[in-house]
Amino acid sequence: MKYCSQCGGPVQLAIPEGDNRERHVCDACGTIHYQNPNVVTGCIAEWEDKVLLCRRAIKPRYGYWTLPAGFLENGESAQQGALRETLEEANARVELLSLFATFNMPHISQIYMLFRARLLDLDFAPGEESLEVKLFSEQQIPWDELAFPVIGETLRLYFADRARGHFDSHVGDILRQPGSSLREYRVQMLGS
Repeated sequence: MKYCSQCGGPVQLAIPEGDNRERHVCDACGTIHYQNPNVVTGCIAEWEDKVLLCRRAIKPRYGYWTLPAGFLENGESAQQGALRETLEEANARVELLSLFATFNMPHISQIYMLFRARLLDLDFAPGEESLEVKLFSEQQIPWDELAFPVIGETLRLYFADRARGHFDSHVGDILRQPGSSLREYRVQMLGS
């Protein structure tokens, strides 16, 4: 950040009084510009023994498969965002069942909140951000073609819970060193 969004003046990195972190502070008007993580919210949309995946029509990871999910908008709850993203990306209507997984991704300043959901019908189709939308059984999941590590980890937890006959709520971190490849990461689950 170089300029203040309030007055257009230059900003400097400084630790504001009463704070303990560097922030962008405007030299002219004194506005402190806080930058916080983005929340990504979405659904594991279930139909019988299958889950709904979307093949991405946008970068990053164009052409790869993902759960219907996206950035939370201002003024909406995580639940509202999950419903909206599922409708936007898959034209799918769902009923939320429970929060399933929360993953912190500090290396990109994102937090994922993924809900289990039940598809209300089979009337779904690709939205503007999807090339294709399809139901997959566990054996059909294109594991090597998943867009992001968080999606693979979420699906592994989901299918393991389903096999046990009980769904838990999972919290963990997906950790990656700067400059490492997308496939080089480690998962640290709360309580493990």
